[in-house]
Amino acid sequence: MKQQPGDMHGNRFVFIGGLHRSGTSLLHEILRSHPEISGFSGTGVPEDEGQHLQTIYPPANQYGGPGRFGFDSASFMDEEHPLATDQNAAELLDQWRAYWDTSKSWLLEKSPPNLVRTRFLQSLFPRCRFIILLRHPIAVAYATSKWCRSSIPTLIEHNLRCYERFLADLPRLNHVYVLRYEELVQNPHNHIGRIFDWLDVEPFAFPQVVRSDINAKYLEQWRQDGLGVKGCGIKLTGFFHRFEKRAEVFGYSINNPDILLSTKVTGLYGETVD
Repeated sequence: MKQQPGDMHGNRFVFIGGLHRSGTSLLHEILRSHPEISGFSGTGVPEDEGQHLQTIYPPANQYGGPGRFGFDSASFMDEEHPLATDQNAAELLDQWRAYWDTSKSWLLEKSPPNLVRTRFLQSLFPRCRFIILLRHPIAVAYATSKWCRSSIPTLIEHNLRCYERFLADLPRLNHVYVLRYEELVQNPHNHIGRIFDWLDVEPFAFPQVVRSDINAKYLEQWRQDGLGVKGCGIKLTGFFHRFEKRAEVFGYSINNPDILLSTKVTGLYGETVD
């Protein structure tokens, strides 16, 4: 097992991943407020994302940015990637160290493309942990559409493709906590408390206010646009039928987006591997 400089000082690493607009910024803000966790803040880069504070690997915008990067297979990185070297691990840590308080036990980094780079990051930081957020593909599509000109069906395809890649990588990961945005915002103190327990840090009454009603406006827009099964044409009906089966794997429904399903992957949500 590789030993990185941060490991020698007792630090542990937590990486948050999930598509743009899936709630990663909210989770990052909450976790970094804990006195035993240091996360990037006030860096001047978008959402204080570590992908923009380093020069070792390409950020998502080099592959099309939000709603697009997952269509470029080059954005997917694992332990076989040529950049997965001990030297790059040390250099990456040096670049990020300036933005962390390394006196704290856990060092936190959040970037959406971490979702498809978990195995790469684990190869650099073998003792690291991952927290992966999912959100309904329809909500993510509408929330992301303002940043790109892709159609809603294309954005749903992007969502599913990226999470399917993560699901394929999951068996190779050592420490993962997977959470749905919808469950987080409905009972934030319960779910954040479980994460703190998973990280073995003291309970903490975080100050952030979490809204639980944001998905509703996107699902209403979906209905107003006539993209639901009852409102769309024959061609789109078949298209969304294929989405339905893929979304159900993660416990989502395209046909009935207001409900959460039981996932078809045993033990997907919560601490899946440890």
